[in-house]
Amino acid sequence: MTDKITEYLKNYDGEPKVIMEVCGTHTASISENGIPSMLSDKIKLVSGPGCPVCVTVSAYIDKLVELALTRNVCVVTFGDLMRVRGSERSLSDAAADGANVEMVYSPFDIFALAEKSPDTLFVFAAVGFETTTPIYALMLERITNEGIDNIKFLTALKTMPEAIRTVARENSAITGFLAPGHVSVITGSDLFSELAKELGIPFAVAGFTGGELLAAIYALTKLNGGKSVNMYTSVVTAEGNTAARECVKKYFTTSPAAWRGFGIIENSGLILRGEFARYDAGSAELTYDKSDDSGCRCGAVTAGRLSPAECPLFSKVCTPSAPRGACMVSTEGSCFHYYMNNRK
Repeated sequence: MTDKITEYLKNYDGEPKVIMEVCGTHTASISENGIPSMLSDKIKLVSGPGCPVCVTVSAYIDKLVELALTRNVCVVTFGDLMRVRGSERSLSDAAADGANVEMVYSPFDIFALAEKSPDTLFVFAAVGFETTTPIYALMLERITNEGIDNIKFLTALKTMPEAIRTVARENSAITGFLAPGHVSVITGSDLFSELAKELGIPFAVAGFTGGELLAAIYALTKLNGGKSVNMYTSVVTAEGNTAARECVKKYFTTSPAAWRGFGIIENSGLILRGEFARYDAGSAELTYDKSDDSGCRCGAVTAGRLSPAECPLFSKVCTPSAPRGACMVSTEGSCFHYYMNNRK
């Protein structure tokens, strides 16, 4: 079957298709499997806003740097966020100047740090989509149950539906969406069925292997209008993980959110509920984005308006070893994978 699908996609000669790979992990797999080279010239893939680090605005990085330089405060983060520049510098730059920053592999590592240094306030850089927010909810559950008072969060938590609606409004060329597989595990595939009907654009929930992605792309060349299909039934159900969503709902509420490349999108963010606001380290008003002043076009890339290779900095002064923008820093970023896999 895979051979037949590959042959069909390579020789496709129907109406032109522009398919957005919303998810950063899909971008990675598409690039690593050489899928663009397997497609007809009439099928174009564009990257979308599904890399959480890539859509984080510079104001958020600036706040992390400010906190890390504050006496008796330590910022705890994953490695990808360390090299993302704010309006002037990154956490790595600040750490070189003496800022207190701890890089971890699991967010739960913060508990050992907090126990070891009770006089230090540890602030976790909570960046992510529907997939990771339940983890932060579980952390809050532990914090409140155990009465831990030296852990807080700086949040840049986002949800996909409103961002996808914004993309569909601003980019009328898109004829189909590869719905994010990891997000769908939490939200369920029904959410994307509803979006397909609302927007009149087909969706395919896709897995992450080369074969799964080719099958989903094939489906999107066949589907029309508001049709949708779940191609990842081994993991994604129609209703999703209701227990995880209820846990998130207990601690977080919907809010506007700032997205690199889009500005403020209403109802696309999650912030701590008022009764848990004491665990917030100052997430409100983190809306400006000055990170494109250097000529970086990461915002246009995450919005699907520009291919990474069309950015004037790409592969010239912006490379994985010397990144100018978040899309080249993150291992889920479009620019990173276009560069690493020579994707044009």
